[in-house]
Amino acid sequence: MEPKQVSSSSQGELKLMTEEIDQAHPSNLSKDAESDQPDAKALQKQLRRIYWKVDFRLLPILGALYAVSGIDRINVSVIQSSKTQVCILKSAVKLSSARVAGMHKDLHFYIGNRYSIVLLVFFITYFLFEIPSNILLRKIGAARWLSFLAMSWGIVIMSGIQPLIFIRLLLGLFEAGFFIAWFYSINVIANGFGSLLAYGIIQMEGRGGLRGWRWIFVIEGLITCALAILGYFLIIDFPDKLLKKKSFLTPEEVELIKAELDKDRSDAVHDPITLQKIVRTLTRWELWVYALLFMCVAASIYGYAFFGVVILQGMGYSPGRVFLLSAPPAVASVPFSLVISYLADRTKLRAPYVAFMAIICTIGYVLVAYPKQNGVRYFGIFLGLAGANGGLPAVLAWQANNIRGQSTRAVASGLQIAFGAVGGIYASLTFMEDEAPTYFSGLWAGIVRSSKCAFEAAPSPVGCVD
Repeated sequence: MEPKQVSSSSQGELKLMTEEIDQAHPSNLSKDAESDQPDAKALQKQLRRIYWKVDFRLLPILGALYAVSGIDRINVSVIQSSKTQVCILKSAVKLSSARVAGMHKDLHFYIGNRYSIVLLVFFITYFLFEIPSNILLRKIGAARWLSFLAMSWGIVIMSGIQPLIFIRLLLGLFEAGFFIAWFYSINVIANGFGSLLAYGIIQMEGRGGLRGWRWIFVIEGLITCALAILGYFLIIDFPDKLLKKKSFLTPEEVELIKAELDKDRSDAVHDPITLQKIVRTLTRWELWVYALLFMCVAASIYGYAFFGVVILQGMGYSPGRVFLLSAPPAVASVPFSLVISYLADRTKLRAPYVAFMAIICTIGYVLVAYPKQNGVRYFGIFLGLAGANGGLPAVLAWQANNIRGQSTRAVASGLQIAFGAVGGIYASLTFMEDEAPTYFSGLWAGIVRSSKCAFEAAPSPVGCVD
């Protein structure tokens, strides 16, 4: 754990409050402490009230921003093909939505691997700026930085489609640093219904002299900008900064939150990020294991996000039917993911569940690749998305459970999410346009990758929660 540069008085106050919370926990109450139980129960009740207060303030706005970040990435696929194929930009939901709606033909994506190139350039800046964005988040503050990122990518989305590659590079830059693990299920649901929203928007075909797929970028960009403005006023800063500014929490509530954080992971007080700490963190071998596992899982998610709609259209369904069929697999994967997360928390294990989800994902790939019946292939998409969407939060939580220190956490999480961008590049390159709409090579790459993930996770020495 990284050394903390804090005063002895701050450490003493935090330690005292942490001890009080420990003593207040029902499991720590002795039979001789019955007289203290009312106070202990009151403290626990107060903590629950504070949690609800913070959750009610943060979860809706952060969940909404994270959801639109996913939709803004993917919509290129939906736009692509009212006549040819269906694909994505997660910016894939918007890119995939745009592809189905006709962008594929208008921008000549059928020539060479143009579509794959447009997909992968997003991840270049996303990879390069993930760790720097995490560092700036701490220095600038959550409300200012996250709302700035959201406003920026909303403006980029609305700015037009030419040159699309340059816009995707900017989108990757501004979306770096906005991957929020806690709200992942919200993003999955939003991406599932993002295609339905896009289908409604493309009915504006011809209005204002714009094609329907262009309206997808304009309207969803406006929604993003509106949420960014709300985020500036609703997002709160890190607990150690709240005492220095006016907050919706009282000073006592802030101190209780800091004490709980310190009890959980011993890093409630900020330790500054230095070059030495960054280098030291990057030399920890287990962080690279987490990053590689995340890359494998992310590649599966991006593969289905970018090319799932194209595969559905290749089954012979109309664009309207494709939009409708794309939502159920994503939505159905959410309860599956929540159950796996609950079991992993209860058993305090991560690796077995990551391996299990990778096996489910592998089976899904096989069912999509080989059977001829559309019903069986569609069921394979259900399994593939369930395995990928269930495995991703488990990998994120696995690393988070075993990282101590705010500076270490900022670098480690940035590295892990950056490798998710590598997974996006991998998916963009293995699903080759000349193999549309079956994408057999891409599906086989997914089979190999998911199988490898299962074998690597199962015997992992870092599989337990610290």
